[in-house]
Amino acid sequence: MKMKKIIITVGGKKMEASLNGTKTAKNIYNILPIEAEANFWGNEIYFSINMAEPNEKPTLKLSVGDLAYWPPGNALCIFFGQTPASKGEEPKPASPVTVVGKINEAESLEFLTNLRKVNVRVEKKK
Repeated sequence: MKMKKIIITVGGKKMEASLNGTKTAKNIYNILPIEAEANFWGNEIYFSINMAEPNEKPTLKLSVGDLAYWPPGNALCIFFGQTPASKGEEPKPASPVTVVGKINEAESLEFLTNLRKVNVRVEKKK
């Protein structure tokens, strides 16, 4: 399956991301656009989306720039650095997540460290 491209706007800045071939990623793509107020947990942004799915491929192993679905909060998460659960440099979720995609230019995520309480928009790339 061809990876689906999406645009995520946070704090007025647009980032392109690619969704993977998981069923969860396909379901997220099908409910776009999403607009929500984002929460921060260390260097993770998460926001509730109108979808309830079980964990498809549960993992605690993530990289900077990963997009993941977190079932307990019905939330889409953007990982851009250490979280309170991290033991090293890598982000770690509060509980297992399903990775659904990746920000295409993960090195551009540093601007997120200065934000708090922002709105997020996720839409299909035209």
